[in-house]
Amino acid sequence: MNAEEIVSRLLYRDALMLVIDKPAGLPVHPGPKGGETLFHHLDALRFGLPRRPEAAHRLDKDTSGCLVLGRHAKALARLGELFKTNEIDKVYWAVVEGGPEADAGEIDLPLAPKSPDRGWWMKVDPKGQPSLTKWRVLGRTDGLTLLELRPITGRTHQLRVHCAESGFPIVGDPIYGTAPRFHGPGLHLHAREITVPLYPKKPPITVTAPVPEHMKERIRACGVNPDPSTIPDESAGASGR
Repeated sequence: MNAEEIVSRLLYRDALMLVIDKPAGLPVHPGPKGGETLFHHLDALRFGLPRRPEAAHRLDKDTSGCLVLGRHAKALARLGELFKTNEIDKVYWAVVEGGPEADAGEIDLPLAPKSPDRGWWMKVDPKGQPSLTKWRVLGRTDGLTLLELRPITGRTHQLRVHCAESGFPIVGDPIYGTAPRFHGPGLHLHAREITVPLYPKKPPITVTAPVPEHMKERIRACGVNPDPSTIPDESAGASGR
């Protein structure tokens, strides 16, 4: 990815915050194995400021969609507090194998690291941190369901573990689901929309990310138009369209 490509993925910009459409497969931060990360491209998003922006939260390497960046230290502190106090509303789209019988509900399962050696792999653990996800069905087809997921808490791999433990793993998940480790269909989890109450005297800022190409076919199969301007209303879940 070059500077022009990262700038083309900009969804929102103001004096404090940027929101970009992070591509699936690109880690946000450098890891022990090295390789390309979003961190290496942030200088292209300075837009005249002396320092590059920094990510205000995390998305998994294979999760696409809305990623919030703070443009300077004061902005990062403000955004960090909003994320910490769960004041930022996050909406994900996930295509799952099978699916719940109901049209809406919530998953309340505490999570903890699976082992000390792999602290970013998670498991359900009664002694773990409280973790809550709200969901509703946007569409269905044979063997697949498109879910809208709203994580109320922000635990590592929360949505992936919650879906898998509920009996409907996310398509393309090689860790908690049934996908092969390599050459699978890609993780069908997309940070679709984010709402940030950044300015106390102004309305919250809502940003929507377009659906990535690798998810469109299965979303269409579930009866939903993946076009970024088409977001089903509350009545769509029950009918599956």
